[in-house]
Amino acid sequence: MTADLLVVGDANPDVVLSGAPAALPYGQLERLVAGGALTLGGSAAITACGAARLGLRTAFVGRVGADPAGRFCLDALRERGVDVAGCVVDPSAPTALTVVLACGDDRAILTAPGCLPLLDTSDVDAAGARHVHVGSYFLQPRLAAGLPAWFAALRATGTTTSLDTNDDPSGGWDRAGVAATLAHTDVFLPNQAEALALTGATDVAAAARSLAALTPGIVVVKRGAEGALAWTADGPARVPGLPAAPVDTVGAGDSFNAGFLAARLAGRDLGSSLRLAAACGALSTRSAGGTAAQPTLDEARGAL
Repeated sequence: MTADLLVVGDANPDVVLSGAPAALPYGQLERLVAGGALTLGGSAAITACGAARLGLRTAFVGRVGADPAGRFCLDALRERGVDVAGCVVDPSAPTALTVVLACGDDRAILTAPGCLPLLDTSDVDAAGARHVHVGSYFLQPRLAAGLPAWFAALRATGTTTSLDTNDDPSGGWDRAGVAATLAHTDVFLPNQAEALALTGATDVAAAARSLAALTPGIVVVKRGAEGALAWTADGPARVPGLPAAPVDTVGAGDSFNAGFLAARLAGRDLGSSLRLAAACGALSTRSAGGTAAQPTLDEARGAL
């Protein structure tokens, strides 16, 4: 496999229902909502699609079941130009499934993890990849346990690394495990809530500074409509968010990831990488689901 970017992690169908009630009507009551979509989900899968849309040679490795949901995921990735030859099709466990209930600018995410927890670093052949990105650390405990040693080995061969932990459904946050991985991570891409939870800080700048002390690379904290804050050895760098009237914010952070990594792999400086990433995140909110509105490189540049 020869790829600019190898993305490792989760892939699953997302059923996105917009206009969901804030309180679910249990009691076998049926409610109508404004809209619904069946789309490709999973932080890693959405990041891979966004990177391919931007023109990167992109491969994805994850674990799906030998079921219709798994075929849906692999077909959706292929249709978007992502190489899935290295994916594991598991005959013994189902593909993960997610329902996203969007209510205004908030959402609830319900996931049945299926085979996601079974993915392991031994499932992944990263030979030929310039950069390896891992998503959804907390949904994949076997993968997470092996990341510090694997990232160290990758960096020793000249392959750069990045991580987006995403949310921790358990609320435990495994700070020691994340810190051990960050010691070998070139780009860390949490959102603001995740950065605060991982550090116990009460403001985003303190959280970014604390996380930057754990890594030899860059910490980029995604702040949604407020833009992003990066922290490097030279201190902070900020970009504002782009004006947007979002239809659906599912996957916006993953599209931000794709934009940032594409820019860095193209040799762009930190400021221009952050601006391109912010454009990719904002433009991705134009349609329901995480991949339908991901921009091309020309579209993202045109938004700046």
